[in-house]
Amino acid sequence: MYDVAIVGFGPVGQMLSLLLGRAGHDVIALERWPDPYDLPRAVHFDHEIGRIFQAAGVGEEVRAVTDPVPDHYEWRNAAGEPLVRIDWSGNGPSGWPTASFFSQPELEAVLAKAAEGQPTVTVRRGCEVTDLQPGDESVRLTTRDDHGSGEVRARYVIGADGANSFVRSGMATSVTDLGFFYDWLIVDTQPHEQTEWSPMNWQLCDPERPTTIVSGGPGRRRWEFLRLPHESIEELNTLETAWQLLEPWGRTPQNTTIERHTVYTFQARWVDRWHEGRLILAGDAAHQMPPFAGQGMCSGMRDAINLAWKLDLVLDGRADPALLDTYTSERSEHVQHAIGMSMALGQVICVLDPDAAAARDQLMIAAGADPQHALPPTPPPVLGDGILKRAPDGSRAPNVGHLTPQYEVTHQGRTALLDSLTGGGFTILTDGHQPADALDDAERDFLTRIDATIVALYSEHAPSDGYLDADGGFLPHMREHGHVAAIVRPDFYLFGAASTGAELRELIGQLSEQLSHPAFPGAVSPAPEPLMAVE
Repeated sequence: MYDVAIVGFGPVGQMLSLLLGRAGHDVIALERWPDPYDLPRAVHFDHEIGRIFQAAGVGEEVRAVTDPVPDHYEWRNAAGEPLVRIDWSGNGPSGWPTASFFSQPELEAVLAKAAEGQPTVTVRRGCEVTDLQPGDESVRLTTRDDHGSGEVRARYVIGADGANSFVRSGMATSVTDLGFFYDWLIVDTQPHEQTEWSPMNWQLCDPERPTTIVSGGPGRRRWEFLRLPHESIEELNTLETAWQLLEPWGRTPQNTTIERHTVYTFQARWVDRWHEGRLILAGDAAHQMPPFAGQGMCSGMRDAINLAWKLDLVLDGRADPALLDTYTSERSEHVQHAIGMSMALGQVICVLDPDAAAARDQLMIAAGADPQHALPPTPPPVLGDGILKRAPDGSRAPNVGHLTPQYEVTHQGRTALLDSLTGGGFTILTDGHQPADALDDAERDFLTRIDATIVALYSEHAPSDGYLDADGGFLPHMREHGHVAAIVRPDFYLFGAASTGAELRELIGQLSEQLSHPAFPGAVSPAPEPLMAVE
């Protein structure tokens, strides 16, 4: 009997295995393929995902196999004029590079090694799940490998097994499909020479052949070519066609190796229920989106950390199992933002009509290539309703559920990003010690049970048990909004903020009640400006 069985051991399954294993839970990961897939697939993650790698204890190992973007992400028309320029240089609000590129086999090797190194994690490759039988207390899985059939039991089963999820087939859930379909030829290459690509990543918005040119990780480049209406997938997906399309870019067999060429059909859809009894979905098993915003794998990693902290509390009996229902409500709304943004970008890029492209170019150039004005507006990426502060009428409070930033702080002579000093988990940020001094023993015991850390911040001269706001990132923002405290969840999203010590006590009481009796009456649209949060 395992606490959790994870079906699928790609990046999302690996992250779930790692996070749950680090929390001390008995995990088995079942992967039907005997060997890791050795060709590129996903290539991008953003600053928030870097913070998740940091939380999983593999931050430095991941940095070693990635290329942070040193410049901007640019779209150009057929004449080479910039249509939009998005600044991807430097660090983002999570304290990690705004955008990083990688080769998936190298990233998976880092995650798999860390997961398999956990004493409570078992990984079985070449082991296919052929049947699921959910019960009241556990799920029975029938497996098949080279040695024959077997059986595994687990309290919960997570399907991280991709778009054709076997676990999903055992659930009575529907799928929302937006009918967004485009075929693209993906060509992953290894140039033989070292070249500085500037910009590192860009889109050619040419109606004759929309093309994407991006990093494929250290030492690699990726080209993506839209299939034109007169072309079949079969004739597009050949090595000969790949070389023909690369030739105008100066890529030939003499200076480049093609690692992989394949045609992907970009889609936009999500599963309507991600949790049913003891079965749960994550990653591509729960949603798919076009890659134009680079949020496919990123969304799966967000699934993993949201689900992991909730499962951790449920498995230990520190939270009601109904807490898992908030996984769907929170993540589904958030992922729909990513899907909508990806579709909006794709509709700008995938223009094949010359007149429509000319009209698009005119509008975007007139906007000065400023993404705030040149791209379609999209709502902020905020969590759906769930474990979030409530207003007096019981509805969701405004401005909660936004991603919070991470800055460097100094504690007991050590300066580092916040999570590296706290170890992650629930974090209570306070302006000095005073807001937390009013907490009673029961409130402190609750915070101890959920492994929360109180971070008393100071602008200068922090006491030995305090934290110096070294970057000056936290306190000015809190004081600007009149807040003396904020509760940050283990997935870095804002649970709520307090203006007084009494409000902090009330906030902690709400968190305790919500974990014990998860129930939410329905989402209320957040106010436009977040509190202690990244816009």
